[in-house]
Amino acid sequence: MTIGDKFPDLLGKDGNGQEVRLSDYPGKRFIIYFYPKDNTSGCTLEAESLRNNYQTFLDMGYQVIGVSKDSAASHLKFVGKHDLPFPLVADTELTLCNLAGVWIPKVMAGRAYMGIKRTTFVANHDGTVTDIIDKVKTREAAEQLFALLDDRYDPNPA
Repeated sequence: MTIGDKFPDLLGKDGNGQEVRLSDYPGKRFIIYFYPKDNTSGCTLEAESLRNNYQTFLDMGYQVIGVSKDSAASHLKFVGKHDLPFPLVADTELTLCNLAGVWIPKVMAGRAYMGIKRTTFVANHDGTVTDIIDKVKTREAAEQLFALLDDRYDPNPA
């Protein structure tokens, strides 16, 4: 997925089995972040960074949505354990990951495998991608987004 491409309205289901649709957030723009695995150190740091700044993102007009290949049950535990206020899509069939181009070959400790490339997409009201962060700093995920989005935020719109 590149700038100008469009996310589908239906992203998938969350930990509660509820459909997550862009149209469920009228008037919002989107921060859709893909991460490798629930309850790993980097993914937890990233989720907590976004959680700690969630209200600011809402105030700026953005809805945060996380996506990984973990199961709905795994997402439910991750959300509960870390008090995450935003939905996490359980992309167990890798439909959204493949569409976004984040399901890629990786190597760790000399072992090759397929996995999710940690990537954050910013999309406008209709799901069209406007920005991509493909070198996410997990501990500073929110700060990276603020650096990108601050110049677009008007706290006193006309």
